[in-house]
Amino acid sequence: MKAEESKFSIFSKRKTADTDPAELKIPTHLAVIMDGNGRWAKKRMLPRSAGHRAGADNLKTLCKNCGHYGIKYVTVYAFSTENWSRPESEVHTLMELFVEYFDRYDPELEAEGIRVRFTGDIASLPQNIREVCKRAEEGSKHRDRMTLIVAFNYGGRREIVQAAQKLAEKVASGEIRSEDITEDLFAQHLYLPDVPDPDLIIRPSGEERTSNFLVWEGAYSELWFSDVLWPDFGMKELTDALIAYTKRDRRFGGLSKEKKDEE
Repeated sequence: MKAEESKFSIFSKRKTADTDPAELKIPTHLAVIMDGNGRWAKKRMLPRSAGHRAGADNLKTLCKNCGHYGIKYVTVYAFSTENWSRPESEVHTLMELFVEYFDRYDPELEAEGIRVRFTGDIASLPQNIREVCKRAEEGSKHRDRMTLIVAFNYGGRREIVQAAQKLAEKVASGEIRSEDITEDLFAQHLYLPDVPDPDLIIRPSGEERTSNFLVWEGAYSELWFSDVLWPDFGMKELTDALIAYTKRDRRFGGLSKEKKDEE
């Protein structure tokens, strides 16, 4: 290993993609719904906990592959507000994995300049999870190569409701008037208002819905779906998604360049 490479480096054994990043349109912000862990385990006659562990390990691979392409923001859907309805043993496993992940991989994240942030109703989480979130965020705020955003206890509708509640309180106190509320002002009251909206949302596992993920922020995101289960989602799948994204014409409700030229 070269002297300048960290012994922890998740990029040090970088897999070369078949497609040159210079040939692709790279999203600034990529969001991923990490789905299919349970089915991955079932196919291998393993407990669901093994699937969740494999899925957590694959997050490291995703960071490596996104680093190869120079993606600046990566948001992953790790635990939704609806996931509390799962069996207590499974929820407990997910919470344990959450704590273990940041204790185990923080040296690697540090070595690669990956900042960690969280989005979701963090205040409602158990104290030990809140402490992990605080420690991970405060300890990584100086890193600037990539920002990994973990959506934990996250629900898009809840995020919108809580933003509306904050604005309602400001109206009630006379701080603002109801007519002052615009889309921009509303967006400033979401969980992470300083983070750009996702350009591309990926969902593996064969499901083709966004499942209450980034409801406001993803209004104009490109969507890409794959039948590959999350623990097996690797460089090939990411590259395929970026190739598809490169071919998309992002008009944001306007006309394509070709149609403008026809006028």
